[in-house]
Amino acid sequence: MRQEQQFVSLAHERLDQLREAAEAAMRATIAQLSTGRQARVERDIGVAEHSASLASLNAAGTGLCFGRIDSRDGVTHHIGRIGIRRDDAERTPLLIDWRAPVARPFYLATGYEPMGLRRRRHITTQGRTVTGLHDEIMDLADTTRTGYESHDADEVLLAALNSARTGRMGDIVSTIQAEQDHIIRAPQRGVLVVEGGPGTGKTAVALHRAAYLLYAHREQLAKRAVLIVGPNPAFLGYIGDVLPSLGETGVLLSTVGELFPGVHATGTDSPAAAAVKGRADMAGVLAEAVRDRQQVPEKGEPIVVAHDDGELILDWDMAVEARHKARETGLPHNLALPTFAFRIIDDLTTQLADRIGADPYGGPNFLGPDDIAQLGKGIAASAEVHAAITSLWPPLTPQEFLAGYLEEPTHLAEDDAELLRRAKKAAWTPADVPLLDETAELLGTDDSAARAAAEAERARQIAYAQGVLDVSYASRTYEFEDKEDIDEDASEVLAAHDIIDAERFAERQEEADHRSAAERAAADRTWTFGHIIVDEAQELSAMAWRLLMRRSPTRSMTLVGDPAQTGDLAGCDSWQEILAPYVQDRWQLARLGVNYRTPAEIMEYAAERRRATDPAFEPPRSIRSTGARPWERTLPLADVAGLARAEAPADGRLAVIAPRELHAELTGLDDGPLDLHRPVVLLDPRQAKGLEFDTVLVVAPALMTPNDLYVALTRATQRLGIITPASATPSPVAAE
Repeated sequence: MRQEQQFVSLAHERLDQLREAAEAAMRATIAQLSTGRQARVERDIGVAEHSASLASLNAAGTGLCFGRIDSRDGVTHHIGRIGIRRDDAERTPLLIDWRAPVARPFYLATGYEPMGLRRRRHITTQGRTVTGLHDEIMDLADTTRTGYESHDADEVLLAALNSARTGRMGDIVSTIQAEQDHIIRAPQRGVLVVEGGPGTGKTAVALHRAAYLLYAHREQLAKRAVLIVGPNPAFLGYIGDVLPSLGETGVLLSTVGELFPGVHATGTDSPAAAAVKGRADMAGVLAEAVRDRQQVPEKGEPIVVAHDDGELILDWDMAVEARHKARETGLPHNLALPTFAFRIIDDLTTQLADRIGADPYGGPNFLGPDDIAQLGKGIAASAEVHAAITSLWPPLTPQEFLAGYLEEPTHLAEDDAELLRRAKKAAWTPADVPLLDETAELLGTDDSAARAAAEAERARQIAYAQGVLDVSYASRTYEFEDKEDIDEDASEVLAAHDIIDAERFAERQEEADHRSAAERAAADRTWTFGHIIVDEAQELSAMAWRLLMRRSPTRSMTLVGDPAQTGDLAGCDSWQEILAPYVQDRWQLARLGVNYRTPAEIMEYAAERRRATDPAFEPPRSIRSTGARPWERTLPLADVAGLARAEAPADGRLAVIAPRELHAELTGLDDGPLDLHRPVVLLDPRQAKGLEFDTVLVVAPALMTPNDLYVALTRATQRLGIITPASATPSPVAAE
């Protein structure tokens, strides 16, 4: 204990030194004079880098060192959250990052396959104080004993599993199991599906996989970023501390509803409406609706356009031919507009030229090519012509188009259309975001004006830089002008014009984007990520998958979920159904079969109820037992709050999980903004996905669907209570 305390103290002292150095570097960078644009850019980049480094060092301070491995050849390595080197000339490793190859035996070694180890030691700390040691002797022939050996190899794991919940997910870096380690360190490329029942550690594995990939492929993923998609904001808040505690702060955590920059999806859909919006055929429906906006005049009712040289006639034949040419390009709606417009302008120019330059005696047109070109320029500049063209082929934004479509949905069965129909200016919902993204793809973005402005600004900067260099040249030194036989360019005094040209000089004045890759990705709808991790993947709709696949053209993804817990009507309960359109059968499946969270008594109870609708159902195997069987009670809803407060553990968390329609009747329970740090929280089954609590009270199970009930029953780590309100009656959905 004394030796390990000395080492842990040394590691923390070195961490303090690194933290102080990072703080000093950041202060020095902030204090730098920034009189020019380039200096300001360099200062901002430096501050961002030092800030990220400092955040990583600060987050790693809790549980900094948690293990040690002793090899048979006498080499010892301490394992920690981050790698730390000594302050010596050789930069000797002091603490080994848990993701480094040399640390892998800490997670995989067994007595049967010791991987060269003599001993594995788990170190338990409280702050900077060593509070416990647990040794596992790998070499059974070794007679050396420390007094900290245990007959139970799972002692450290069970202690972590039995600890009180805090309202935030903790990492499993000190207790990663072999089956989890194989998944965490699996190759980056391709699609890996991780399937496991409640409590198997799917989410923890996914997060540690993100940290490992960032460690193993730092250069690549630091540029492209890693996206982690969760089912709801509460879940993202719940897991928010895990990656920083592992030394990673540059990952983008998001729900699908947050992946369209500038749109805040605060509205709600009925489950049936969300299911319609999520169907794969909505992509075709939206495509047809966009084509509907590409119109032509009615036959016999041409558009008459006023012009200085007489009215111009835009008729059906002209518009149909122009529309055909525009669609033939295969470009999105907005990007095909110039083709449509140029064809209309050409036809109107021909029409006007035929009228103005016609020879009354039937000879050739009096107008030459230059004259006709001049007429075309006038027509192209006409506001009336422009208005006529855009009335037939209007430029559209995704928000403008989709809002109008949802007010009057087309190309759908009437029942489905009625589900989608909404009032003007209604708030966007999470199910709308994949539709907005699909619409953006169909419409395209005409950024030619932005490009032109950028090019004009660059030309202005180059011209300005050339002016500066010209002044520099005019002010060049004349120290050798009175000396004979000396070339005028032989001066040893170099000026700006001698070492840089105008274009490079201008480049040095351009503002650099010093945001992190995750920050830039959050603001860019078209960003493609280096790797995407999706939690509760079975809940995503077909349209949501289209959105995510556009963000990952390389198909480097980790999908985590459990089809048995699918609760969303728009969700998919088959991995093949999800992935076949994108990768066919080129994906791997890894299963987690051990339940670390849910005690055997609770898992058995949940499995019995699940088998009522699925007789072949087999739950994951629980590795621990608490001896506390779930209990059932009939209670008025008004009394649930009092019972919850009485049952709440002193140091842990309790959740009351009830159907959303009963929340108003559960008086005394806070149903405001979700705060998982409260001792008692009220949730519906969908909100509870991915979360865990010491004690759970499930209210009105008869009103829940089988999948939602299974989720609710498997959130507890210690105790489970079932409350049946006297007034509760099964709903049609639950009965089905």
